[in-house]
Formats: sequence, structure tokens, C-alpha cells
Amino acid sequence: MNNKALKIGIINVSDRASKGEYEDLPGKEVRRLMNLWLACPWEEVYAIVPDEQDQLEDELIKMAMKGCSLIVTTGGTGPAIRDVTPEATEAVCHKMLPGFGEQMRQVSLQYVPTAILSRQTAGIRGNSLIVNLPGKPKSIKECLEAVFPAIPYCIDLIDGAYIETKPEEMKVFRPKN
Repeated sequence: MNNKALKIGIINVSDRASKGEYEDLPGKEVRRLMNLWLACPWEEVYAIVPDEQDQLEDELIKMAMKGCSLIVTTGGTGPAIRDVTPEATEAVCHKMLPGFGEQMRQVSLQYVPTAILSRQTAGIRGNSLIVNLPGKPKSIKECLEAVFPAIPYCIDLIDGAYIETKPEEMKVFRPKN
């Protein structure tokens, strides 16, 4: 277990939110869940960017360089022309983790048939795990609940900060040595 401070990047990918046309409810939901689940102190690194691949790539790289062990994006994962979050994630990651997207789609399909249109993914850049989430707060909770049990161990494996959760709120899995 290392003693790195836990930094979590939260990026809302939205043309309208970046213009201030609506409140960042997706970012608030990620923050709420982290405060609910985490037993360790954490620092938030936050941004809102428009659906522009180059701007999102720049922000993902900046957050990784700032030492964010986990970077969560919200929005931009659908099939619409302006949805470029998975492309930006793939462009900056050294390793892709397709199981995250597969699990999130599987869970979402229990609620809506349009979950097959989602292109969420996850990958690793250095010591940072980047996870793409949908843009709706209800879907963010469903998807993040489904994959979060694997996130702390993944971050252990890439030498990120140690994440401790409140087991009554979020049980995570780490193999016994």
C-alpha cells in the first residue's frame, strides 16, 4: 500500500454545460457517490469541457499529469456526431480495459434497450485509470456501482493511490495475498 494522496478527476463532457447553459448535475452525482463510498480523504480535480476531442484529450492528459489516480468522464459516449469521449480516451491511453464498458452496458440493458448504443470504455494512462460514464445522473450511479468494486484494485496494480471504501456503502474486491 502506498501513501500517495488520492486525487480523482471529474470531467463533464458537454457543449451546453461548458457554455453555462445548465448545471453540472453529472459532476455533482460523481462527487456525491465518492463522498458516500470513500473512507479515505480525496481531492477533486474538476473540469467541464465541450464535446471537442482535442480539448478532452488535453484535459485527460493534464489530470493524469496532476496525479489523479482515477479520472471519470461523464457524457459524450453515445452515437451522436458530437459524442467523442471514447475516441479521446483511446487516444490518450496506453492500455484499454474493455471490460468496464461491457459491464456498464450489461447493467444498463436491465433498464433501457438503448444501452447498446453506449460506447463507454476505460483505459490506463500512466498511473491513472480513466473511466467513461454516461451523462445522466441515474445512469452514472447504475454504471459506477457496477464497476467500482474493481477500481481500487486496478489502481493498486498501476501504482496509483490506495483507495479505501466504507464497506457498508461500497464493497470492493482485492485478492487475498
